[in-house]
Parts: sequence; C-alpha cells; structure tokens
Amino acid sequence: MSDDPFVAHRGLLFTVAYEMLGSVADADDVVQETWLRWASAARPEVRDPRAYLVRIVTRQALNRLRSRKRRREDYVGEWLPEPLLVGPEVAEDVELAESISMAMLTGLETLGPTERAVFVLREVFETPYDEIAAAVGKTPAAVRQIAHRAREHVAARRPRMQVTRAEQEAVIARFLEALTDGDVRGLVEVLAPDVALVPDGGGVVPALRVSLVGVESVVRALSGFAKRARAGTVVSRMWINGGPAARIDVDGVLDTAISFVVEDGRITRIYAVRNPHKLTPLREAKQVTLQRSTSRDDA
Repeated sequence: MSDDPFVAHRGLLFTVAYEMLGSVADADDVVQETWLRWASAARPEVRDPRAYLVRIVTRQALNRLRSRKRRREDYVGEWLPEPLLVGPEVAEDVELAESISMAMLTGLETLGPTERAVFVLREVFETPYDEIAAAVGKTPAAVRQIAHRAREHVAARRPRMQVTRAEQEAVIARFLEALTDGDVRGLVEVLAPDVALVPDGGGVVPALRVSLVGVESVVRALSGFAKRARAGTVVSRMWINGGPAARIDVDGVLDTAISFVVEDGRITRIYAVRNPHKLTPLREAKQVTLQRSTSRDDA
C-alpha cells in the first residue's frame, strides 16, 4: 500500500463517489476535487486520513447531487447511470457487485441526496455512524433513523432472488442468441412475464422515451432487431457494473450497452444505455479500480 493515504484509498474514494452519483465522469471530478483539498490540508493534524478523505468525497458528491436536480428534470426520456467497465473478478465480491449494479443504482436514484449518502456509507462501506454524521452534517441519532428508512426503501426495490454468476451468464447467452437470430419464441422463453425494458438515449440518439413493461411489449420491440441490424452490427458480451452484460457495436463503434437483472432463470429487467455521452468511458475502455473496504489508518 502506498505511503500516501490518498493514493492508498483512491479506489475506495472513487467507489463511494460513483455509487452516490451514478456517473463515472462526475465521480472522477469529485475524486480530483478531493485530491486538491487533501493536497492543501494540514496533514499532521489529520488523525484518521481515511475518514477525512471519505468525509471530503462525500461532501463533494452531496454538493453535486443537490445541484443536478434541474438537469434531471430537463433530461429527455429515462435516465440511467453511466455504465462502469469492470472485470469478471469484481463479480466475485458479491456485495460490491450488487452495490454497483444498475438495479441498485437506479433504486438509489429514488432516494434524496442525504439518504443516498447515508445508505452508501453505512450499507456498502459499513462506515461508523459518527463518521457518517460528520460527513453529512447530521447527528449520529439522525443518521441511524435515515439509514433505517433508506434501507427499507431500497430493500423494497431490490431483485427478489439472488442468482449465481454462472446462471446469469447462461440466461444472458440464451437471450443474445434469440435476439440476434430474431427468434421470437426464444425471447418469450427467456424473458419474465413482467419484464421491463428501460432505454436511455438522452434525446441525443433515437430511443424509446419511456420504459416498456410486459413480455409482449418487450418482445415486440426486440423481435425486429435481427432484420433491422445492418452489416457491421456486432452483438457481444462484456462486463459492466459488476455483472455479465452485452454491447452492440455498429461499424466498430459502441452503440448500446445493455445490463440485465436475472431472477429464477429469466430476465426481469433490461437496461439499455444509448446516450453516447454516457458510453465514452466504455469506448475508451476505461477500467477503474474499485474498493469496498480498506484497512483503517491508525488514529
């Protein structure tokens, strides 16, 4: 581990920022802002560098959460987090994989900024209540109450059933085969009756502006893909947000990143990110280092 606490904990700081913001670009900016504050800090007076850095990154992320409300109100269509490129090894850490999944991040979008910060710090990183209180400007007692409410809120929106990585990969492989073959029956068999398709084009590229719910509607939208796909369209697998996913490239350029929720052998949710601004990190093959926990610094 590096002697510089910022370098040692950089992966942790990025993970906190990304889970709070759902944006790779914003998380990078927040980590950079944290570095600038750390560089100008009176370091001999900092007893616990890790807690100090987490407090700074949390406050910076909170500022961004509170200021971007108008941007979300003006966003065209559904909003999804920026896909995060990871390796398959991230899926081995089940808790980390779940915390950065599209399902979790979209669920966190329904929380207020402070609730989201408290949930991420407590449930994902097991941060002590007094440290969270210092980061969000609340009392420890208030933080406990906020954490309880946020936990119940998120639990109600989590997938009902956990599946293994092998099960996920097998189901997604069946889906992609049916999709590229234009196999309607195959799609019906691999999709849950109440499956939802959530598109995000941001008004920048053609995309549905509302989610589709129900196997008939989703199959209708997907069944013509093989016929519409022109020469140069390639569907392949990739790893994003802690799980197996898919990508559609057109003429060698990433066009769509697709994440899935799999339950009981079928796909219950499909997240399709087409907004090109959100795909930039994937196009650049920017794979970041994530950290869910680290050894604490000596006080």
